[in-house]
Amino acid sequence: MSYRDLREWLERIEGMGELKRLNGAHWDQEIGAITDLARRRPRAPALLFDEIKDYPRGFRVLTNSLYSLSRVAVTARLPLGLSKIQYVDVWREKHISMKPIPPLWVEDGPVTENILKGNEIDLLKFPAPKWHSKDGGRYIGTGSITITRDPDGDWVNFGVYRTMVLDRNHLICYISPGKDGRIHRAKYFEKGKPCPMVISVGHDPLLFLAGSQAIPYGQSEYGWAGGMRGKAIEIVPGEFTGLPIPAHAEIAIEGEVLPDKTAPEGPFGEWTGYYASSVREENLFQVKAIYHRNDPIILGNPPGRPPYAVGTMATCFARAGQIKAELQKAGVPDVVGVWSHEVGGHRLLTVVSIRQRYPGHARQAALIASFCRAGAYLGRYVIVVDDDIDVADLNDVMWAVCTRSDPASSIEIIRRCWSGPLDPAIPTERKGLNSRAIIDACRPYEWRSEFPDVVDVEEKLKKEVNEKWGGLFSS
Repeated sequence: MSYRDLREWLERIEGMGELKRLNGAHWDQEIGAITDLARRRPRAPALLFDEIKDYPRGFRVLTNSLYSLSRVAVTARLPLGLSKIQYVDVWREKHISMKPIPPLWVEDGPVTENILKGNEIDLLKFPAPKWHSKDGGRYIGTGSITITRDPDGDWVNFGVYRTMVLDRNHLICYISPGKDGRIHRAKYFEKGKPCPMVISVGHDPLLFLAGSQAIPYGQSEYGWAGGMRGKAIEIVPGEFTGLPIPAHAEIAIEGEVLPDKTAPEGPFGEWTGYYASSVREENLFQVKAIYHRNDPIILGNPPGRPPYAVGTMATCFARAGQIKAELQKAGVPDVVGVWSHEVGGHRLLTVVSIRQRYPGHARQAALIASFCRAGAYLGRYVIVVDDDIDVADLNDVMWAVCTRSDPASSIEIIRRCWSGPLDPAIPTERKGLNSRAIIDACRPYEWRSEFPDVVDVEEKLKKEVNEKWGGLFSS
């Protein structure tokens, strides 16, 4: 069964037993703490907070929306009940075969039920949480999408960039160097103009997922989301910017980023598990209008310490699927599996398994996985293993690293790669650049047939033992 908006999505997952409603939490750190602790438990539900301290009933915050395989499957219109690696392949196939569907302009939608302008504008009307104890402020945008248009054309882009509330009518949206939204903003500033922008802070989680993807440069995430959904995303024009606003969004904030006015932003607890980007001057976002539904919902996706970082499951298999597709597009044969590991926050550790076919096959796979569009930003380690290794099982992967690689001949270091301010291992004066390690943990190609045999139970015997003694292991 499909759904139209966030509210129907909530009904769907509540029917699956994957939503928990909580009343009375405080916006100052308590919502963040509950969210973080819930992620550490098996089968962590999505959490819908209401009756938040200092706010009226109905002004809500949703967290952990994409923190299970089944919720991601519902969001991306994929089948239920698959394993991690099966989802990588299903995602890859859909990503490759899916035809983008352009968004559909409509005159109005639920997001226009309330429009605040002029003296009515008040960002503090909404229960934006302070997520972590050392955050520099309240972040209304963590599951948000930031919508911009290239001033040199008609390309509309949106990405997921954190957004801090400064006061009633000012925000600060932090965008890492190299991201499409930052490139758009720089083009406006180079022309001496403010950058028009819309930030949607409550919407279908599919839009958050779209904004998290490495969509090819020049393509719109609206088209990608429409293709994944199988139906166009309805959009309404912003009154001040003309930018497309999701018609079924819960809350959308329209305005412009000023080239000549700044304020301190940060720190913020990021997906690496650190307050890595400190405090800096960032350009002010001047709010021109706020659009919101009655009883609006903020979509919160606060980062945390990996492997409990928000949205990890969704971004892990989505990124892995994209990397696998790019490996195959580059002509790398016999790629068996790819996984972007939770412990690396879906970017810092990627594992690729191959069926070795020729000398250098493993290094070829490692280099492409490290530098393709889906893997290039803020990567750290790429490990390539043989096809008998489960890429999603960190114990299996590290066993291969420890027993099939020799540091002197199996590890390559590549320097001056694309990093960013969120990289905790890079000092301030070198932010933006890092190094990569690729680890060849395959049996050495030239003597792989002579490599010692693995100690394991043969498949036939496994089946016989499970049939005879399986009851011993079921409790």
